Parts: sequence; C-alpha cells; structure tokens
Amino acid sequence: MGGCMHSTRDHAVHSEGWPGSSVAPTSALAPRKMPKSISISKQLASVKALKKSSDLEKAIATVALIFKNSSDPDGKLGKAAAKNLLQAQFGNFTKGQESKSTYQELLSELDEHTENKLDFEDFMVLLLSITVMSDLLQNLWSVKSMN
Repeated sequence: MGGCMHSTRDHAVHSEGWPGSSVAPTSALAPRKMPKSISISKQLASVKALKKSSDLEKAIATVALIFKNSSDPDGKLGKAAAKNLLQAQFGNFTKGQESKSTYQELLSELDEHTENKLDFEDFMVLLLSITVMSDLLQNLWSVKSMN
C-alpha cells in the first residue's frame, strides 16, 4: 500500500484527486492536477465539538485524523503505510528503539497481522505500546510540571 507520506508536523489530507474521485486529467498525457490539501489544524478547527476541548481530547482527535488521512477507503492502514507513518509522524518515539527486542517483536507482530492491515484500534494499541517503551517517555517523566 503506497501513498504520499508527509513528514511535517501539520500532516495534510487530500480533498480532491483521491482515487475514485471525479477529478481526472483531460488526456492521458496531461499533467495530473495537484490535489488541494487541508492541514490537520484546519480539520480540527472545523469540528465544533473540539472548540472547547482539552489538550488530551485534541491530541486524540489529531491521532484519529492522521490515521483517517493515511488509511485506505475502508479505514485500514497497510503494514507498509503504518511503518512509514510511524517513521514520518512518530520518529521521536521510535528513535533508539530499533535495537530493542520488544520493539522488534511489535514490528514482527505487525508483519504477521492476519489481514496485513490495521484498523484504528490496532493502530492506537501499536502507538501506545511504542510510547510506553520509548526513551522519549522516560525524558517526559523528568519534565517539571510546577515551579
């Protein structure tokens, strides 16, 4: 499963030019019209329920939108796309984990996943598992929260 992966913090979604959409080149040789993209922050701002939400609610909504924007039309994420998304959007949490056996086991489980695709629940479990074992989390625990 391929696709365009954005490594920027403000991941974007294609609002046109999606497979199966009505946007098509006028001829086989014509350059394809570049899709317009909507940033995650604009997508979040468009959801009324998030106007007065907490930081935690916005964080989970951001993860949900990034997953939705990266998944296929069935709402699933192929294993190659999942690995690319982890590298592009979760690199600070995966950094330094490559040599750890628990991280390798997680990726092996991803490779052995029966459907070879993850739904949102599977993806969240994967993110949380990586987060719990990450060096970055250990650094976050040492951050002062009060003066």
